[in-house]
Amino acid sequence: MNVLGRALLAVTNRSTVRKLITGTRPGRALSTRFVAGETLEQAIAVAKEMNAKRASVSLDHLGEHVTDRAQAEAARDDYLACLDAIGAHSINGNISVKLSQLGMGFDDELAGASLDALAARAMDAGTTVSIDMEESAVTDVTIDLYSAAQRKHGNLGLAVQAYLHRTRDDLDKIMPLRGHIRLCKGAYAEPNEIAYQSRNEVNEAFDRLTNLLMSDDGVKPAIASHDTERLDVTAALAPNRSGPYEYQMLYGVRPGLQDKMLAASDPLRIYVPYGVAWYPYLTRRMAERPANIAFFIRAALSRS
Repeated sequence: MNVLGRALLAVTNRSTVRKLITGTRPGRALSTRFVAGETLEQAIAVAKEMNAKRASVSLDHLGEHVTDRAQAEAARDDYLACLDAIGAHSINGNISVKLSQLGMGFDDELAGASLDALAARAMDAGTTVSIDMEESAVTDVTIDLYSAAQRKHGNLGLAVQAYLHRTRDDLDKIMPLRGHIRLCKGAYAEPNEIAYQSRNEVNEAFDRLTNLLMSDDGVKPAIASHDTERLDVTAALAPNRSGPYEYQMLYGVRPGLQDKMLAASDPLRIYVPYGVAWYPYLTRRMAERPANIAFFIRAALSRS
């Protein structure tokens, strides 16, 4: 993340800014651009719309860093309900989870047990579980919990972040497990000694890791980017693959490009977040692409 992005994260974390965005109509209008809604029913409706366009989906019930067992168990139950809805409505999709939402950080054993429950329910629904990667401070435990669940169930995947210096070595541990691997650039503010800072360095790392993942037919790469040049690298490598792969994009980001890719029959999965805890997700989208701030300003001015 560049300097401007880190500065935006710092500003949006202030309580006054948070109140401005979450407590005003313009702020909530901005959220609906990137979030399917606050309820599971709204998320399923959006998933059906995406499926009708021939895109698969990954449903993310927003939330992270819960602080007690009751919250973690409630998040698990919300995801179990989501998996049941995926099965009941024949949705072409899976779920994406943050392990800190399941208790990682204060009760890793609980998080692991909940992940087992989700993987088993996903198997019943004929789908998979994708684990989001969070801050670098929890990368090791995230990989450990993923590895244990994947060895047991075999229907999980993990996100990795191209901007972290460690990711190439992490893939040596992850790839032999034969799950699906989502490659993204990274959306957390990390220091120089942990992550690449410049756009060029992040792009170069992303392309190196894309080449690595696309060269191994034993894993399913999920190339998560809205950057046309990064997508072109994947497209150039795709004819040499015999195994599956896919592109992944965020709901509400570059919808015109998404439609173009679907028209070309590119394998595309849309990451569809929903739930009341949308503010941290939204601020990371704003920090990744500061031009999104303009959407909020226009909405605010139109209602002034």
